Amino acid sequence: MRLYSGTATEFTEDAAHNRIADKLRSAFKASFRYEPGPAEVNSWRNSLRAMAMVFERAHLKDNGVLLEYQLPAMSRRLDCMITGRNREKSAQAVIVELKQWEKCEEAEGESILTFTGGAKRDVLHPSVQVGGYRNYLADSHTAFDFDTDPIGLAACAFLHNYSFNENDPLLAPKFEPWVKDFPIFSQDDTEKLIEDLNSRLGAGDGMPLLDRVERSKYKPSRKLLEHVAQMIDGRPEYVLLDEQLIAFDRVLSAARAAKKSRRKSVILVIGGPGTGKSVIALNLVAKLASEGISSHYATGSSAFTQTLRKIVGQRASSLFHYFNSYSDMEAEALNVVICDEAHRLRKTSSNRYTPAARRTGKAQIQELIDVAQTAVFFIDDRQLVRPDEIGSTALIRAASKENKAEFHEIKLEAQFRCSGSDAFIQWIDNTLELDRTPTVLWNLGDPFEFRIVDSPESLDESIRSRLAGGFKARLTAGFCWPWSNPAADGTLVQDVNLGAFRRPWNAKPDASGLAKGIPKAPLWAYSNGGEDQIGCIYTAQGFEFDYVGVIFGTDLVYRSGRGWVGQRENSCDGPVKRGGDRFAELVKNTYRVLLTRGLKGCYVFFQDKETEIFFRSRTESLRGGYSESSDDSGLNAAEDPPDRK
Repeated sequence: MRLYSGTATEFTEDAAHNRIADKLRSAFKASFRYEPGPAEVNSWRNSLRAMAMVFERAHLKDNGVLLEYQLPAMSRRLDCMITGRNREKSAQAVIVELKQWEKCEEAEGESILTFTGGAKRDVLHPSVQVGGYRNYLADSHTAFDFDTDPIGLAACAFLHNYSFNENDPLLAPKFEPWVKDFPIFSQDDTEKLIEDLNSRLGAGDGMPLLDRVERSKYKPSRKLLEHVAQMIDGRPEYVLLDEQLIAFDRVLSAARAAKKSRRKSVILVIGGPGTGKSVIALNLVAKLASEGISSHYATGSSAFTQTLRKIVGQRASSLFHYFNSYSDMEAEALNVVICDEAHRLRKTSSNRYTPAARRTGKAQIQELIDVAQTAVFFIDDRQLVRPDEIGSTALIRAASKENKAEFHEIKLEAQFRCSGSDAFIQWIDNTLELDRTPTVLWNLGDPFEFRIVDSPESLDESIRSRLAGGFKARLTAGFCWPWSNPAADGTLVQDVNLGAFRRPWNAKPDASGLAKGIPKAPLWAYSNGGEDQIGCIYTAQGFEFDYVGVIFGTDLVYRSGRGWVGQRENSCDGPVKRGGDRFAELVKNTYRVLLTRGLKGCYVFFQDKETEIFFRSRTESLRGGYSESSDDSGLNAAEDPPDRK
C-alpha cells in the first residue's frame, strides 16, 4: 500500500502547485477511512516541497516516485522511494527518510532526543531508522531479490531544516557505521544529496522498476533465512534437551508435511513455566530458515520481542513480530507462523488507538491462522494476567476445527527452570489454589533455593549479592503501587513505597528522555541498570533469571477459613481491577508468573503477615521441622499451621 505513485515530473509539479499534501490526505482517508492529523499533513507539505526542489536540481524526471509506502507486514511507512537506473544502466531504488528536525540531544543506545509530536521524545537515529527500513525491504521483498536485473537498494536521510554543529549527537562515534552506510544530509548538504541521487538514478527509466516494486510480494529472502539460522543455531542458551527435542521434531515434521500438501495445519504446544516453549520456538525459526521455509516468530509481549530482536541483531530481527502485525498481510504469505506466549492473544488486533473505521472485527487468532500454511501456538493457560487476553487451549482447538485444519497437540512435561524442579511449579500451583497437585509441601533442602525474607531491604540485598556473583537477577513485585511518568530530569519516581525502602518501577514502555543508565522498559530484564528498578508483570513475563526476587503485595492475601482473597482496592492495575469477578484469578496468575521466573532460586517478601505465615506453613526442611525461614515468622514445628490441601 502507498499513498502516492507517479513520475518524478508529476511529483515536482504537484509539489510546486501545492497539491501534494492534499493528494496524500485524500489517499490516506481512502485507505484508512479517517483523516490524518494536521501535524502529519503539514510535515508532508513542508518536507516534500524541500524534496521536490532536490528533484529539480538533480534533473530527475524519468524516474518513479512512491510516497508513504507501507512496509509489508508492518505498520511503518517509508517517506519517499525513488526508482531509476544509474549511469551503468543498473536498476536502482533509493529510500529517503525526511525529517523536519532543527536540533537534537544525546540519548541512550541507538536513540536521539528531539522535539517531535509536540514534545521531546526518544526516537531512532535517522540512519538507524532508514537503514532498518532498507535492510527489511532488501530481505523480504521479491523486487529486490531477482536473479536477473535485481533492483539495488540504497537509503539516506534528509534533514532539510537541520545544520550540524560541533560535537553533534547525530555524528557521535557510536553512529559512524550507520551514517557511513546510510548517510544523513542536512540543509547545508543539499548539493551532496543532489549529486548522490543523480549518480544513482540519473539515467531514468524508473517507471517499469516502480511497477515491479508495487507488484512484488512479501517473501523472506534466502540470504535472510541463512543469516537468521546462523544467528540462532548453536547458541548455548538455545540448545534443546530431551523432551524439547521430541516436541521440536514433531512440530518440524508437521510443518514440512503441511508445506508439501498445501493443507492448512494448526499445532498446539502446551507447557508450564520452564518447559522450554520459547527455546523450542526459536530453534524452529532457525531450522525452518536453514531449510528455506519462510516463518515468523510472533508474540504479544513488547519487552520479550524487543529483547529477542536485540539478541539476534538488526537484520534477523525482521522475522520477529507481534500478534497484531498481520491485519493487512495477504493470506499464506508465510509457510509458518510461530506464536509464542499464545495466552496473550486478544480478541482482535484493534486497540484504543485504532480508529473506528479501521476496526474490522476479525479475530486475531484468525489473522494468524490465515497468514501461514502452518500456525504453531505455544501456550500456558495459567499465564493469563489481563482480562483482555483471551488465548487458551480451548480457543485454539476451536479455531483449528472451524478452519478444518489438520490439528496436532503436544504437551511438554519436563522442567528446565527452577533447577529442574517440576515439584516447585506444582507447589506454587497448589499453594495458590490453582490446582490440586502431588506437591503440597516445599522441601527447603531442595537444590532450587526458595527463601522467604523478613524485609524488602533483605530481598534487595539478596538479589544484589547474586548479581555480584555473576548471576542474572532481578527484583519484581505485584502491581500494588502507582506507575508514574519519569520526572522532568529523566529520573524515575520511587513509586514502590515500603516505608524506608523505596524503589522505582522499570520505565514505562513509552517513556522518553530517560536519565543516563536507566534502560528502556523492553530492555530492563537484561540491560545494566535494570537492577535498580522493580519489574512489573508486564515487563517480567516471558523472561527468566538465575534468581528472582518477588515483593508479594496486598492485592492478594490469604485468610484462614476463607482462602485466597483478592483485594481490588490495593491494586493499581486498572485493566485487572476492571476485570470483574476474575480479579483474584488474574492476580493469582500474576504471582505464579513472578514466582516462577527463577532458574536457580526465588526470594520473597510478603507485605501481609498472615499470607507469609500461610506460605511458611507450606514448607518443610530435610530435618523435619521448619528451616531458618520459619524462625523469622515465630512459627515452629509444634505450632498448628493453617489447613492444608
